[in-house]
Amino acid sequence: MSSSQVDRHQMPRVVVIGAGIGGLTAGALLAHRGYSVLMVDQALVPGGCASTFKRQGFTFDVGATQVAGLEPGGIHHRIFTELAIDLPTATYCDPACAVYLPGETEPINVWRDPQQWQAERQRQFPGSEPFWQLLASLFHASWAFQSRDPVLPPRSVWDVWQLTKAVRPDTLVTLPHTFSTVGDALRVCGLAGDRRLRTFLDLQLKLYSQVNADETALLYAATALSVSQAPQGLFHLHGSMQTLSDRLVAALERDGGKLLMRHTVEAIHTENDRVTGVAIRNQKTGESWTEPADHVVANVTVQNLMQLLGENAPQGYQRRVEKLPPSSGAFVVYLGVDESAIPKNCPPHLQFFYDYEGAIAENNSLFVSVSRPGDGRAPAGKATIIASSFTDTSIWWDGGSGVGSRESGVGSGNSNVPSVRLREDNTQDPYHALKQRYTDEAIARLAQFFKLTEETILHVEAATPRTFAQFTGRDRGAVGGIGQRVPTFGPFGFANRTPVRNLWLVGDSTHPGEGTAGVSYSALTTVRQIEAEQR
Repeated sequence: MSSSQVDRHQMPRVVVIGAGIGGLTAGALLAHRGYSVLMVDQALVPGGCASTFKRQGFTFDVGATQVAGLEPGGIHHRIFTELAIDLPTATYCDPACAVYLPGETEPINVWRDPQQWQAERQRQFPGSEPFWQLLASLFHASWAFQSRDPVLPPRSVWDVWQLTKAVRPDTLVTLPHTFSTVGDALRVCGLAGDRRLRTFLDLQLKLYSQVNADETALLYAATALSVSQAPQGLFHLHGSMQTLSDRLVAALERDGGKLLMRHTVEAIHTENDRVTGVAIRNQKTGESWTEPADHVVANVTVQNLMQLLGENAPQGYQRRVEKLPPSSGAFVVYLGVDESAIPKNCPPHLQFFYDYEGAIAENNSLFVSVSRPGDGRAPAGKATIIASSFTDTSIWWDGGSGVGSRESGVGSGNSNVPSVRLREDNTQDPYHALKQRYTDEAIARLAQFFKLTEETILHVEAATPRTFAQFTGRDRGAVGGIGQRVPTFGPFGFANRTPVRNLWLVGDSTHPGEGTAGVSYSALTTVRQIEAEQR
């Protein structure tokens, strides 16, 4: 149903909190289906962790650097088709990632072609094929199940009905593995002692599930480790990740939705356990008002949701959130370089292990994204390198004192790095010293692969969890969701339908987890649930 077919004055009013990909997808779909939509975000530009910023002619992706779900039948393809907007120009990432294990100079290439990837893993990990075949069988069953739009976890009769309709005989192959981890599967396959395989899995799974092989739910890992192969795949967008959010914004506004940037939602109002509206403050003017709403869609972390509800948060829900393990943050280095710094035939995505004593990055891993010639991210003859590692958020807030000093990183408009050294307002501040130390280590590791010198490095900038907290509003700058452990995955995770009537949660705290494809699926599920409420 298009907006032109509906009298918006008779349709429910929806406020969407957060213009990340999940919020933009929910808002654009609801506007297209005739709802009155107001979207509010505290940042300068939409996109959240999938937005971009520019420096000296370079365009840097803030966080996310690759996209799944653009192929026919993929979640972005489905959503963009419904919205009648064109998909961004993109190319497949092949290999999806080149992984360098400790002390090794030859990478493990995660190829898109299934046969090529099978040959690669058999060569790299002899005797491991039973494990990979188990993943493949679970992936095919799970992917078919997910394509039938189940609602997980179910929280209403309608949800249960959607879940039941998605089940087929082939789904049953996944049931014995509902409570299994990747570590369990390795033990069953007799591979628990294969340290090299486990290191590879730990590195890759940390990117997708936030936790290692022993903790990652096997059914989640089956999809995360298989989605980069044909007929699916991971994509590199032309221009930047911002093209994804820009097209969703255009669809939202075309269909009558309204987007307010630099506006902060300070509270969610409820009455008798039902949402009634939100309190909004204009950051520029200071004006505040209460916006009434029939539905509120919160594209925030589950921790942020509790803060917005305040004393109105359901006690049981609050206790569950408080018991969650701490989420990871990210430390990111953004480099603008001369193209001579990039080796020939460099893959678009690489993963390096810190292989020297004293490295401080969590799990000792760097995930690296490199621009391609002509992809719109760098001027001719130049390139971008983005390197990220997971980090404990607490050291940046508690250990790195100097809390309260304004971050001068992503999105601030300040080009504050003349060469390899970061220029900070107070270099004696423990926080800035820690930031410099992380930057030095990251560049030292990158220089083992790239030709990084004062001549080839043209711009350096770094972001910490405090940067992400300031510019995305995420609690303590955490990224990637709540971790895909068995107790928080799928049927055991946080539902889109919250205990507060007509308050919905979308994003990486909910099924099926992080990534633009995952948060878009959560948004589609929520839109379907809202429509079901109106019938």
